[in-house]
Amino acid sequence: MADNAPVLKAVVPAAGLGTRFLPATKATPKEMLPIVDKPAIQYVVEEAVDAGLTDVLMITGRNKRSIEDHFDRAYELEEALDAKGDEERLAAVRESADLAIMHYVRQGEPKGLGHAVFCARQHVGREPFAVLLGDDLIDARDDLLRRMIQVRQRYGGSVVALMEVEPDQVSAYGSAAIEATDEDDVVRITDLVEKPPKDEAPSNWIIIGRYVCDPAVFDVLERTPPGRGGEIQLTDALRTLADTPPEQGGGVYGVKFRGRRYDTGNKLEYLRTVVMFASEREDLSAEFLAWLREFCREHDGVDGAGPR
Repeated sequence: MADNAPVLKAVVPAAGLGTRFLPATKATPKEMLPIVDKPAIQYVVEEAVDAGLTDVLMITGRNKRSIEDHFDRAYELEEALDAKGDEERLAAVRESADLAIMHYVRQGEPKGLGHAVFCARQHVGREPFAVLLGDDLIDARDDLLRRMIQVRQRYGGSVVALMEVEPDQVSAYGSAAIEATDEDDVVRITDLVEKPPKDEAPSNWIIIGRYVCDPAVFDVLERTPPGRGGEIQLTDALRTLADTPPEQGGGVYGVKFRGRRYDTGNKLEYLRTVVMFASEREDLSAEFLAWLREFCREHDGVDGAGPR
């Protein structure tokens, strides 16, 4: 029988060093890199709130204080904008502070995603919870997280978001072996492998950065040894739960996601994301797209080194 306890809390791991974006991330958290004029991490928190999760725990690390500051009030700035009568920017500044009830805990050592999630144990307790990775942005028009919560309420256990990719991309993600259910977009997961070689992947369905976890995952993570990369992998814990009886919090299901996902974890995809978001902004799209078309015409076939 499914555990119908409501999912009310979200955990957002944000302790990574952001080495792929150095030197920009030397003093600025990668989660604070802007997508046009809003940091990437705010889109993630907004997604959690839109799914009904207004209790958000951020797993941070050293040099991440600007994340806390962003979701806090900025009274001096607000007073300055108020004095100028700049209501639009004042509302934008206040929006992030009013989004959710924010909590913070530090991951003292970089021991992997599984360890980061384990750091949420005291805050979450024995409740189911969602995990949202800051590198993955899901388009607000695609209601993925809410659907995952529905699946958790029907089947119990834990739920992961799955996306089908080309075989040569599987080795960068966790790959799932799946069995069909009576719902087209829902599968039961029988095995999980973290970053397998292409010829050893159980399928082309990879886990993207959204999870709804049964609290039993904490007990499993506590005894999960370091895996791939010498880190404690959430994938390994979920693999154990896939073989655990439902009455002990086991069972893992996947939601097949065919919507719009933006990967901001590497430079090229980050740049594509900024361009796509700017192209859909009512206040920017007309002028930006006109410039972009002209820029592409001028640079078509040009192999230049660009600015240093």
